[in-house]
Amino acid sequence: MNLQPISGTPALKFDRTLVIGDLHIGLESHLLSKGFRIITRTWDMFDSISAASGDCDRLIVLGDIKDSVPGTSKQEYREIPAFFDRLLEYFDDVDVVRGNHDTNIEEFLPGGVRIRPASGLKVGDVGFVHGHTWPSSDVMGCETLVLAHDHPAVMFRDGVGKITTEPCWLRGRFASTGNERFGRLPSEFIVVPAFNRMLGGSPVNVRGEPLLGPILNSDIIDLDSARIYLLDGMDLGRRRDLLLEGRDRSRWKKR
Repeated sequence: MNLQPISGTPALKFDRTLVIGDLHIGLESHLLSKGFRIITRTWDMFDSISAASGDCDRLIVLGDIKDSVPGTSKQEYREIPAFFDRLLEYFDDVDVVRGNHDTNIEEFLPGGVRIRPASGLKVGDVGFVHGHTWPSSDVMGCETLVLAHDHPAVMFRDGVGKITTEPCWLRGRFASTGNERFGRLPSEFIVVPAFNRMLGGSPVNVRGEPLLGPILNSDIIDLDSARIYLLDGMDLGRRRDLLLEGRDRSRWKKR
């Protein structure tokens, strides 16, 4: 299958399927509790999905539909059902792979949405997971593994110490073809940037900073050789060549 990122958008396309992750609907309610009054961006996300969809008739969402964990906000109760009702009008098929924020997500989703377990979904020779837990052996036997969860970003630090980050794609290879736990392993992995732009991102190029989830923190992948791409498709190079020292790590606490 031909997996291609959509330029300028944190979305992946293969055949007639659109893949996104980390919607975190309800984030604005969390920010309100911190004193920030921000209008909902949920429908902006819907517009971005429809603009990126092209000829796609299937949507796969790689988890973290909700933002609240534990519990649920009034915003989530109000917006998640309406959001997915509109998606079902736009796509013939909608699949949700359960993420770590998606406790009781079946209470919010219309019946036409297929909920897949956290262990993942296999489509052809591509496996899809959120990434907070180990995939099933069946999913790990695919040629390519696509995951979300980490909200990947690349950190830049200029000569006077000013720090900026940009969301990015992370694409790399597995370090071996198999192990005792899974038998066959995928050849490559792709980490999808968070679709909700308000989340910011977790820098993947900070030395000594652990990433999220068991796969990205394991020795079964060659993380240092993974390539980092900006949303516009610019190839920044290998992670090992872009590593920064972990100064000010506390500022980049991951979700």
